[in-house]
Amino acid sequence: MTTNDDLINVPHRGLLSIATMLAVIMQVLDTTIANVALPSMQGSLGAAQDTINWVLTSYIVASAIVMPLTGWIADAIGRRRLFLISVVGFTLASCLCGMAGSLTEMVAFRVLQGVFGASLAPLSQAVLLDINPRERHGQAMALWGAGIMVAPVLGPTLGGWLTDSFDWRWVFYINVPIGLLAFLGIAFTMPSSPRHRRSFDFVGFAFLGLFVGALQLMLDRGEQLDWFSSPEIVIEAALAAAALWCFIVHSATAEHPFIPPQIFRDQNYVAASIFTFAVSVVLLATTALLPPLLQRIMGFPTVTTGLVLAPRGIGTMMAMLLVGRLLRVIDPRMIIVVGLGLTAWGLRGMTGFSPDMDRWPIIYTGVLMGFGLGLVFVPMSTVGFATLPPQLRTESAALYSLVRNIGSSIGISMVSVVLTQNIQVNHAELAERITPFSPGISAAARAVEMNASSGQFVGILDQITTLQATMIAYVDDFKLMMYVSIAALPLVFLLRRPKSGPRNPVVPDTE
Repeated sequence: MTTNDDLINVPHRGLLSIATMLAVIMQVLDTTIANVALPSMQGSLGAAQDTINWVLTSYIVASAIVMPLTGWIADAIGRRRLFLISVVGFTLASCLCGMAGSLTEMVAFRVLQGVFGASLAPLSQAVLLDINPRERHGQAMALWGAGIMVAPVLGPTLGGWLTDSFDWRWVFYINVPIGLLAFLGIAFTMPSSPRHRRSFDFVGFAFLGLFVGALQLMLDRGEQLDWFSSPEIVIEAALAAAALWCFIVHSATAEHPFIPPQIFRDQNYVAASIFTFAVSVVLLATTALLPPLLQRIMGFPTVTTGLVLAPRGIGTMMAMLLVGRLLRVIDPRMIIVVGLGLTAWGLRGMTGFSPDMDRWPIIYTGVLMGFGLGLVFVPMSTVGFATLPPQLRTESAALYSLVRNIGSSIGISMVSVVLTQNIQVNHAELAERITPFSPGISAAARAVEMNASSGQFVGILDQITTLQATMIAYVDDFKLMMYVSIAALPLVFLLRRPKSGPRNPVVPDTE
């Protein structure tokens, strides 16, 4: 039998914390690390431009569908056993991805990666909460949040460096030593966990899986297929809406629904999940926007882009180190308000970006945003899980991670749509004001010794117009993210400060 005190008094809590974080960093890193390696993969695997993106889509969809199963599987076979199986499966799937010789093999192995990696983030969160007493939950969530938030920022930089310095296959091989260390750490330090058999709601899982899969496909492929002008996107949207409705109706009427209804009766958890959704929209949306902006508009090479964006991760780490201690003396809701305010302030600074600026505005706004998001994420996770019974932590952590991933996907799709549309609109508005007789055009043509109406000069003007239209579109996206951050502030009033008290009992272990 494993009691709550047994879990809190784990002999090697530090080593177990490091091992669980290695596992989650490995998994989260893989959501972004392969992005910059796609062109190299495309040539090596003989894939077409419109099919190579399945390398990313297959992983995201598989992970999203399997993630809600984490709680049920952990109850059935034990959390420790599931953790070890997930780490081994993810590591082996990474090896197979590195050895893939065709696009079909790569997509199949990426699906395996997503299936085995889906449980790593929620399991690590639940374990860190269980092995720490309630007064240390803030510091535990600071450690977990550091991996969740910093890994996606570092992914493209690390992926670019590995691809340029070695080969795209090392984007996947790098998981092998990390996975091995994580497995050994968990195997030797993690005790057996509580488990119990319960019925499986296949209908509920089928509806939820269909909703998540169709939604992720729609969000990931929408930009490629011009959204609702494509029959595929219309079908995926209809499937997602119908499956969500059926899941809600079924969950409300089933005797043993797939997701325990007790989770949704906890006000703090529900409010924190909504908050996580909003913050995730901002976090990964800005992370997705900045690398192409720096490389295509400002001409930064991959390594320089990574160095310029690194201070964002440093800001997050600084906040993580600070916030765990602040939670002991300051109302978590006040910390969240300050964090969102700093995030909005950083985004406001990003609305002043221009193609000819130096690196300092990118660095200081990155530190500001990273610090602000770090202040938001930790107290939000801490308050959200503070009043949940320990036996529901794995299930609720899986749902929490799913909400975070969906928010990130929606955020990336939203800014991509706005960016594409605004580039076209801005280009048209700028171009209609430029003629050979416009002030300054003739002088510019004489300066480069060209005729203002020549095709070559018109081509140069079009390139400059496109550059400016793209920059304005990026600024509009940053402004939209700033408004999202401000709009999320009232959600703070849905949270209640948890009262200190005795810990909830854990279901006895039957292992």
